[in-house]
Amino acid sequence: MGSMTVERTEKRVGVRFGEMQTPELVVSSRANARVKQLRAAFQGHARLSGGMVAIEGDHLLEEALRSGMVLKTVFVSERRTVPGVVPRGVEVLRLTDDVFGSVVETQSPQGVAALMVPPVRTLADLFDGAGTALILIAVGLQDPGNLGTLVRSGEAFGASGVLTTPGTVSAWNQKALRASVGSVFRVPVVGVTAAEVAELKGRGVRLIAAVGVEDFGVLAAQEMDLTAACAVMIGNEGSGLAAEWLEMCDGRVTIPCPGPVESLNAAVAGSLLLYEASRQRGV
Repeated sequence: MGSMTVERTEKRVGVRFGEMQTPELVVSSRANARVKQLRAAFQGHARLSGGMVAIEGDHLLEEALRSGMVLKTVFVSERRTVPGVVPRGVEVLRLTDDVFGSVVETQSPQGVAALMVPPVRTLADLFDGAGTALILIAVGLQDPGNLGTLVRSGEAFGASGVLTTPGTVSAWNQKALRASVGSVFRVPVVGVTAAEVAELKGRGVRLIAAVGVEDFGVLAAQEMDLTAACAVMIGNEGSGLAAEWLEMCDGRVTIPCPGPVESLNAAVAGSLLLYEASRQRGV
């Protein structure tokens, strides 16, 4: 393990994962190279993490493996066993509770985390399926919980994928990851420019802007035809969609609200529109 600082536990009972067994070694240094890489990944520093993504908890670990993600290193705290789902050949490091707690972001960690190789997605991935394209475009969303929820709703209602524009939070942000509950491992999330969004029209995709007010030319969700290939734009939580985005759209849709509210949460609005598209398509 090179220069890493380790402590050998008193009982050399070993750690079993898959069919492999390794000596029980406990990393007690926060300066350990792998620990520093995991910390950088949790903080979203792509260069320092070597391009890795950090995941935490049993559920996300299981979802990542079920979705075919590639794990580089699994970290477990000294108080728990290595999850049985960890494949043979994956590097496993045991950390002291103090070191583990200093790296992860949750208040009550489950004692397992991992470095994962993020999948490389492109626009072409959104058109690989046999169904009619249903795309959600997150325009300048800054709340990671909203983005993660939209990715999860995208999977629930059969979306082809989620596009994110400049200024939108990363789908690999820790809060976004947790809010997606693993859907981000399966739903293509691709960063795009305004020009690339406009080019979707050349693929036969109708651009639809979600707006918060009922006005002339704005259709209620149930009146808008969402059965053909379309991409629904959800704007920034505070300011909505800027004029440049509204101008490139082919139509505008809103969700009628009988209650006295000014607007819906971005994740709620996007989820309702995806549901309506799914309902119309009979999915």
